Amino acid sequence: MMLSYEIILYWSEEDQAFIAEVPELPGCTADGETYIEALQNVEIIMQEWIETAQEVGRSIPEPKRRLMSA
Repeated sequence: MMLSYEIILYWSEEDQAFIAEVPELPGCTADGETYIEALQNVEIIMQEWIETAQEVGRSIPEPKRRLMSA
């Protein structure tokens, strides 16, 4: 499944871990010791979020497209 949602990735001093959040999917957050691990973990959580939403009949937001310019 190709997921193209925005991911916000940052370091959390409190958690001593990198945090990856998907703003368009409420509650869809993961962490990791490295930013790569956090990104890999959030990709799994995104898939699970969508699968769960489908199972319970909730709507799944369309990914927002951002205009890229240089």
